[in-house]
Amino acid sequence: MTTLTPRPRILICDSIASPGEAMLKRYFDVVVRSEMDEAELLAMIGDFHAIVVNYDARISARVIDRAKHLKVIGRTRIKCGDIDVRAAKAKGIVVLSSPDAVAIAVAEHTLALLLALVRHIPDANRALADGHWKTQPFMGVSLSGKTMGIVGFGRIGKEVAQRALAFGMKVIVNMRRKTSVLNAYKDIDAVSLDALFTQSDFISLHVSQNVANTRMIGANQFVLMKPGAYLINTSSETVIDEDALLKALNQGRMAGAGLDVFKNAAGTENKLAQHPKVLATPNIGACTLDARKMAATTIAQQIIDLLQKSRLNNPLALQVVAMEDVFPHENIDPRRVARLSEKIKTADVLTNPPIVVASDGQYIVLDGATRTTAFRLLGYPHIVVQVFAEEDDKLSLDTWRHAIRQIEPSELAHIIGSMPEISMIASLPETVLQDMTDYGGLCYLTTVENKTYHIKPAPGVNHLDALNKLTSTYIEASYVTRTIESDINRVAEEHPDLAALVIFPKYEIDQVLQIARAGRALPAGITRFVIPGRVMRLNADLAVLKSSQSLSEKNEWLFELTMKKLADDQVRYYQEPVYLLDE
Repeated sequence: MTTLTPRPRILICDSIASPGEAMLKRYFDVVVRSEMDEAELLAMIGDFHAIVVNYDARISARVIDRAKHLKVIGRTRIKCGDIDVRAAKAKGIVVLSSPDAVAIAVAEHTLALLLALVRHIPDANRALADGHWKTQPFMGVSLSGKTMGIVGFGRIGKEVAQRALAFGMKVIVNMRRKTSVLNAYKDIDAVSLDALFTQSDFISLHVSQNVANTRMIGANQFVLMKPGAYLINTSSETVIDEDALLKALNQGRMAGAGLDVFKNAAGTENKLAQHPKVLATPNIGACTLDARKMAATTIAQQIIDLLQKSRLNNPLALQVVAMEDVFPHENIDPRRVARLSEKIKTADVLTNPPIVVASDGQYIVLDGATRTTAFRLLGYPHIVVQVFAEEDDKLSLDTWRHAIRQIEPSELAHIIGSMPEISMIASLPETVLQDMTDYGGLCYLTTVENKTYHIKPAPGVNHLDALNKLTSTYIEASYVTRTIESDINRVAEEHPDLAALVIFPKYEIDQVLQIARAGRALPAGITRFVIPGRVMRLNADLAVLKSSQSLSEKNEWLFELTMKKLADDQVRYYQEPVYLLDE
């Protein structure tokens, strides 16, 4: 007798657009409940495998702890602030959102606020409704030819930029982590935050709600604004110091502001919302029928993929991911990227997938930064990566040494010694390690002429900035080979053109990931991750990766490719240890 497996159960808190609800009902048992408090959620949550949150429901750590079967939480709005994401991740529960679905709606609302402000549309409408036909009080300004400053260049920021360019505006952006995405926008320049506030006629904020961005816009920025400039905020209420904004408006430091978010959620008692120079809306940036439908169907499809297609979890932790979600932890030698790009152009397959750690929906590249950069420059939308968990105890970290070649030792010493960012101090082989400990050294250098130098940052220079400047300087002036050998005589036997050997201190994995998350990078070719179980010789078809197939379709293809190799006994696990997929 066959026992039927019960269908997974989905709880929708508040209604979502009907197409999304219909999609879920094709696969699951769906329950829709509105205006639930925490007590009701606690009583019900144990029976559900997924929960979809629309507006008011809050998924606290208590609710998550009570959820015995919960696999996924989906939120149809752009933010996940009502979900205890940390508690969910601790239980292995996936938290989904749909930022792409509302990006266009928020961008359009941003421009709507801007146009309404500069053309005085609300006041003109009110005057006409009151029976007054006046034009002079409502003299506006044009957008064409003005400068739009965009703080944050993610999904929404890019949509705003495209619309601003269509109005004939000059666009400048400030972004925490510069990415290659900006290269596609030849008419847009990246500037510092202070420069953006100084130069812009209109400023629009599009940064995420997190601790690093809290009150990032305050008195220091407002004092730089032009008296006739406008500020628009459709991103997060925590980004602006509201007291400083109110003071700037009262002092006439800017012409006005358009605000869709406020420190207290309702905003009705907020002095900014009632200010004569402010056009305020009640957090409706994402509120369009189209965005609501797309958000619902996007979340529904992701839940279907996760619950229905769990078989596609790749047994070797391989995954196809979007290039825009992948970023390196180290700087890249452009010459190595150029050489590899030429090889990829003539190749048919991706041989060795980069190794990444998943971090807040993005992927930090531990090994393969040159590869991912080359793929990005060649226009690939997706790439295969091997994903490791941050806490995976199989990962370990060592440090490369840099063999500096094809330059005279005296010339190398002169170049490095002339750098204002560092201090190069003669040392002895037997004391140089202690010198580094005592004086906060970046590294030490030994030449083939048996001279040893301890190198540290110059006074007032950031340690990471000095290290990056040092390595980029000698990489540009010479030819650098990575080596695990610390004996300069052995390295010289292998490389007769050797000038010097650079030895770096050992870094910890936590340090590397922390630097990457802060939008910074270590120098190229210092870290050496030791990765047991890494996959090599995958030989994945590059034509599939470059195709217009969806991410889920490509992951299904990757799953079938991996399973076929396993079934055909093409996989070998070596003690080194790596997987070779072409045996």
